[in-house]
Amino acid sequence: MKRRNIMVLVAAALAVAMGAGTPGAWAQGYPSKPIKIIVPFPPGNTVDTQSRLIGPKLTERLGQPVIVENRLGASGMLGMGVVAKAAPDGYTIGAGQGGNLCVLPHTSKNVPYDALKDFQPIALTTTNYLVIYAHAGAPFKTFPEMIAYAKANPGKMTVATNGEGGFPHLAMEHLRLTAGFTYNYIPYKGSAQIGTDVMGGQVMMAFDGVAGALPAIRSGKVNLLAVTSKKRAAFWPDKPSAAEFVPGYDSGGWFGFVAPAGIPRDIAVKLNAEINRAMNAPEAVEKMVNSGMVVANESVQYFEDLIKHDYAKYGKLVRDIGFKPQ
Repeated sequence: MKRRNIMVLVAAALAVAMGAGTPGAWAQGYPSKPIKIIVPFPPGNTVDTQSRLIGPKLTERLGQPVIVENRLGASGMLGMGVVAKAAPDGYTIGAGQGGNLCVLPHTSKNVPYDALKDFQPIALTTTNYLVIYAHAGAPFKTFPEMIAYAKANPGKMTVATNGEGGFPHLAMEHLRLTAGFTYNYIPYKGSAQIGTDVMGGQVMMAFDGVAGALPAIRSGKVNLLAVTSKKRAAFWPDKPSAAEFVPGYDSGGWFGFVAPAGIPRDIAVKLNAEINRAMNAPEAVEKMVNSGMVVANESVQYFEDLIKHDYAKYGKLVRDIGFKPQ
């Protein structure tokens, strides 16, 4: 009798163990406690806005509080380092973007994580683009004229971006290499000062994010020349994409959520579905479109492939321009 009971217990244990490895087994009891979203930027930043936009919707759907915590520092690397070291159980996720996952690992020293090994991509939330704009009095009024001026006047065109070695800087360098011209680079620490100086004519033109550039563009003191995405932006359908005149050029950005590497796959898939659902709600789409974003709705695998692609792309670009990590 005792032998029979032992055999039953062993069989039950094996069934549980085998069940834990089947699709959905981990996710069935998930979540059972609050989920934390680490945002590596200050309140009001794009990824912060998205995190706070979907937080209540995830709370409603998942039945557990979703808490947004801002962990600032080192251009987003500090917060992502916290995520990389968290338990891979689905209760800590990070709001990442192309800059801190695919650019900074190549341009910064002492990055506290391996972008390809320390994270499990969860959901791509939005894609975006940079805007290329110039002072109204600049010696060019259109994007083709800008390229022609830069080629005819080597090193005379002054260009501002936010942060040397950051995404906007590399986007400009990518354009320089692809189109074949030179310029005089002026690094800035923030979009507000860039806009002020371009409006004032201290700098001819700038590469900047949509949100940061809007005040300058709306002032009427600058000309929006182009966007850096492959296709024209719905926000400015009358403005060309740079790719229309420079074939092969594409410097779009993106935002999304990642978890520590090792998270059970079915939990990653569940989070992907719920984040996509929240981001594609009509009010969320409207808010993102009005901010110049394009809402995504992609799989875990798609996001994994995107990060690998962009990591390799910007690694090659950094090597091609001879940029030394700082």
